[in-house]
Amino acid sequence: MKKGYLVLQDGRAFEGFRFGADAAAVGELVFTTGMCGYIETLTDPSYAGQIVLQTYPLIGNYGIIREDFEGACCVKGYVVREWCDAPSNFRTDCDLDTFLKEQGVPGLWGVDTRELTRIIREHGVMNACICNTVPADLTAVETYAVTGVVEAVTCKAPTLYPAEGRQRARVCLIDYGAKRNIVRELQKRGCAVTVLPASTSAEEILASESDGVMLSNGPGDPAEDLYQIQQIQKLLGKVPMFGICLGHQLTALATGGKTYKLKYGHRGVNQPVRDLQGTRTYITSQNHGYAVDSGSVQQGQVRFANANDGTCEGIDYPALRAFTVQFHPEACTGPKDTSFLFDRFVALMEGGEL
Repeated sequence: MKKGYLVLQDGRAFEGFRFGADAAAVGELVFTTGMCGYIETLTDPSYAGQIVLQTYPLIGNYGIIREDFEGACCVKGYVVREWCDAPSNFRTDCDLDTFLKEQGVPGLWGVDTRELTRIIREHGVMNACICNTVPADLTAVETYAVTGVVEAVTCKAPTLYPAEGRQRARVCLIDYGAKRNIVRELQKRGCAVTVLPASTSAEEILASESDGVMLSNGPGDPAEDLYQIQQIQKLLGKVPMFGICLGHQLTALATGGKTYKLKYGHRGVNQPVRDLQGTRTYITSQNHGYAVDSGSVQQGQVRFANANDGTCEGIDYPALRAFTVQFHPEACTGPKDTSFLFDRFVALMEGGEL
């Protein structure tokens, strides 16, 4: 067992053991509370630029199942309390260590993940590095920032995914770091889905004469994505739209709203969300470090709010035939409470009202 260290930007060092790629990494350290779904976490492009800490103590029990991947592995590093080197699952393709080595992602196990989580919750998100020896100079860690990540994770060319069964609608999915299950949820509702790069112009999308536009999840600070915000401004009101996570934040910015960075974000599969137009509270899967300022919302109405901290979880734009949510209704690893939102989108494309 080779020793390694997780070193925080304030100089605190946690000793553990190396697994995965034998490489160094610097990233934004974030924690996720899901008790399952580590495969989807590792392959969610929304984690680009980040070192992911799992709060659940044992990771890797059911190995790596490539059929369940959500996208490319974009994490900078992976930190767990304990990893299982002998997974048991008839669908397993390989173990966690092998996968991390394939992806060039350094891992660290045997560290006190409970203490690290407490530090992040009290201090807020901070940068960290995974290394073999504690560095004397932490400048690279202190100055690290997650930038340019949408351009790094988006697809390079359009791809068409046919509808399952009778085709009901044609959808353009703008890929800011889209999870594959967004496509699957649309396909099984009779939608043919064209996944487009984040650099696609509004004019190209409108020229395709699609029935609706999906704005995907993705990584980074939404306020950085100025080009994407401008394209959404051109699309709003001209075609039905549904935004998830980063797509939700970009739509708010495109309509004059503001976003801000949360102290330590929402990452897990048990976030309670209240429907402000009814009496229901939904349990949702989430992965985001930024939120929309509810008081800044323009041209829309806040529809959902987080039951824990009151943050904005969804906005309806009836006049623009659009709606967005901060959580993940397509989540494979968590509850399916809000998958009905895809039905709502299909109904909107077929002429329904919000």
